[in-house]
Amino acid sequence: MIEQYRGIAPDSVLREIALLAEALQGRSLLHVNATRSGGGVAELLARLVPWTEALGIRTTWEVISGSPAFFEVTKAMHNALQGDEVEIPRADLEVYLHGLQDNAKRLRLEADVVVVHDPQPAYLIQFGALDRRRAVWRCHIDLSQPYEPVWRFLRQAVSRYAMAVFHVAPFAQPLPIPQLLIAPSIDPLSEKNRELSEAEITAVTERFGIDRRRPLLVQISRFDRFKDPLGVIAAYRLVRQNFDCQLVLAGGPASDDPEGERVLAEVQEAAAGDPDIFVLSLPPGSDHEINALQRAATVVIQKSTREGFGLTVTEAMWKGKPVIGGAAGGIPAQVIHGVTGFLVHSPEGAAFRLRYLLSHPRAAQRMGAQGREHVRRHFLITRHVRDYLMLMLLMLQERPSNPLRLPAAAPSGGECPDG
Repeated sequence: MIEQYRGIAPDSVLREIALLAEALQGRSLLHVNATRSGGGVAELLARLVPWTEALGIRTTWEVISGSPAFFEVTKAMHNALQGDEVEIPRADLEVYLHGLQDNAKRLRLEADVVVVHDPQPAYLIQFGALDRRRAVWRCHIDLSQPYEPVWRFLRQAVSRYAMAVFHVAPFAQPLPIPQLLIAPSIDPLSEKNRELSEAEITAVTERFGIDRRRPLLVQISRFDRFKDPLGVIAAYRLVRQNFDCQLVLAGGPASDDPEGERVLAEVQEAAAGDPDIFVLSLPPGSDHEINALQRAATVVIQKSTREGFGLTVTEAMWKGKPVIGGAAGGIPAQVIHGVTGFLVHSPEGAAFRLRYLLSHPRAAQRMGAQGREHVRRHFLITRHVRDYLMLMLLMLQERPSNPLRLPAAAPSGGECPDG
């Protein structure tokens, strides 16, 4: 596995992986999350699990199940933890707790280290199925300004884990347990990120009716209000006053997100009547299409108002594209403002930066090249694997120290001006 990344990832990281894996031979690692497809967590695990397995660490992946009512509650929790003032009745919390109690009886949750991802399965720790000394809670959402009543409820469970892991420092919360920072990653050899020929890219754009001769703005993300697809349409319409461009809003469903269909319908309504807006609801397994759309883009947008990290930002930068991202969550840890792209706060700010990049193609090309090198140094899967191996070694000690931060993102490059 390591040799496949020789010449792509930094050699120092590959050497560290080999040494750490040798120390962990025969150990086991378990991941638990809410869905096997759709969304960034499932995508990360689909690449990370084979990696650690290939290194000689027995790695398994369990997925919780639940009724539609259960996932309605977890979606409300997700929104509240990212800042919405969502009141969750006690009866709904009981639905959530009973659902996890059933999962605790069904799932096999034994391993040397168990990583429980995000709020949905967090309360598994309450039902005796996890060894608290070896359990890690991994947070992938923007927890910088949670709605306090819902965070207090979740905090009771999180505090029972041996350790908590966050993407970036602003997400960390006061907790009585050690906390680490580990940024997510992309796999440059995956179908979504491998190199494509021009013929492959054109075949995809032609299938969707996209004209590659005109500028193309692309946002790839689930249809979620926090991704602000309506704000992207507003920015595009401002840009259209000066440039004959096209817009692609593409995403797919996630089984743990019952709001997705409603948001998709709103986006389709907002885009109705404009033949240059392409709203694409892609089925699972559309990695090739997503890769081609990002490579066909003139500029990639990720105008989130809340964002755990935003893997699509890293994907686009790896493909040499300038990125306009919302100045929210984990996006400022990726986009170096004015160097690899721009951070914005509004549709008007996004339109202003889009006009600049469309008017200055050399600057856009330079930003794209700088973005690719930034990803190579900080956000490839090899660095992520190394960090997980270090986390395992730390957890297998008798008493993890506090605090400790593993290497993650480089500095974001300063303050973002209004926009």
